[in-house]
Parts: sequence; C-alpha cells; structure tokens
Amino acid sequence: MKITKYIVACFIAISITACSSEDEEIITGEGKVTLEFDNSYLTSDLLLSTASYSANESEEITISDVKYIVSNIRLENSEGEVFTYPKEDSYFIISESDTDSQFISLSNVPAADYTKITFGIGVDQEKYLEGATGQGDFLTLAQDAGMMWSWQAGYKFFVFEGLYTSDETTTETAFAFHMGSHGSSVDNYKEVTLSLTNTARVRTTSTPEIHVVADLSNILSGTTTFLLDDAAQIHVDAVKSPQIATNVNGMFVVDHVHN
Repeated sequence: MKITKYIVACFIAISITACSSEDEEIITGEGKVTLEFDNSYLTSDLLLSTASYSANESEEITISDVKYIVSNIRLENSEGEVFTYPKEDSYFIISESDTDSQFISLSNVPAADYTKITFGIGVDQEKYLEGATGQGDFLTLAQDAGMMWSWQAGYKFFVFEGLYTSDETTTETAFAFHMGSHGSSVDNYKEVTLSLTNTARVRTTSTPEIHVVADLSNILSGTTTFLLDDAAQIHVDAVKSPQIATNVNGMFVVDHVHN
C-alpha cells in the first residue's frame, strides 16, 4: 500500500512538473498577431458604390471610398505590461477597396496573453516633424494612396467620400470628408484604446487574429452630427476637422479574437 501511494505521489509530482515546464515553454519566445480592420455601416457590411445607407432622417448616402491611417500599435497583456510595436514599422493605410490592406501582421511580439490594444489614427507630430526624409517608404505609400494634401499641408488621416441625396438635394451630389493634421499647426492625431473580447494568446506556435470593426455611421452621427446639406465638403477646417477626428476615434470596437 505504501509503495502504491509512493508511486501515485511520484506520478502526480512528475505530471505537475511536466505541465509546469510545458506552460513555461509555451509562454516564452515571440509570436505574431494579425489585426483585421473590418468596415461596416451600422449593422451592415460596408459595400462601396453598390449600397445605399441612411445617414439621418433626411439624407441617404452611397460610399465610394474609405481610407485611414493606423499607427503606433501597442498591446497590453494580462499583467499590465505594454508591448510597443517598433515605431518605424508601425504606419499602415487601411483601404476599403483593398482587402489585403485590411490585415496587419505584427511579428516578433512577445508571447503573452494580451487584453488591450491601442493604436493611433493618422501620423503623430513626432513622426511628421522628422521631415520628409524621416518618413521612409511610408511617404511614397501615402502619396500613391492619395493620403496627403502636400508635404507642407500634411497627411490625410481619414478619407470618406461618396454621393448623397436628401429631401432638399434630390440629385446625387458628391461629398468628401478629408481629415488630418494641418502641417505642424493643428494636431488632429488621436489614439484609440480597446479592450479585447477575450485574450489574444500569442505563442511561438499560434497567431491570434484581433477583429476590429469600424462603424462608418459614426462619422456623420457621432459626438458631432453632420448634415451633408450643410457641409458636404470638409478638408482643411480648423473647427470641423477636430470634430471629425473625434467621431473617427469613436467608430472602432473589437468584435472578437480568434486564437
């Protein structure tokens, strides 16, 4: 009986040691994270140029273009530790017309259980003030994507374009909201922090996917309400651009995490 108890005790001890070793091995090293940015309009998937959406009680819109810059990505784990993705690699353009652009792959992420994500919308002043030569390949990428007014005027952080009709404007009329910082004089760069619906378990052998949904209806009916009959074209505007930036900041939620 004593021998049996001894064998059982040894088996339990070995099992615990093996499990502990296995757990320790799993949460060391580095892995990858995929971020998916999925644009919607209220509860509907966003469809460019083919679907009509209600902007408010009197206006209908058809959206033809949506682009925005995502930058300065940080992940916070369950211990409160923050991993900052290398700044020089942390500028991306999300385009509704380019499916590949909607997936961001982050590499060399420390293995951990992550519970929060933070990212910026646009280009921060620190980066902009590095000058044109300090932007690296991103400057050309932004120019090719139509995400700059000019170097002096700065980057477009957010582009939202299409056609609208209303009770007053029955003929389809173009609208365009372009938001960004105005050179170094007006800073509209903002950051978004979102709690994950469940932990993103980064391991050397598994890559979680964080699915972020952006509800574009928030642009016209967020903290500030915009009527297109009153303001269909907003580009460089000292009053309305910061209001658009706040609305953009509020359009993101984490829908789910795939592990």
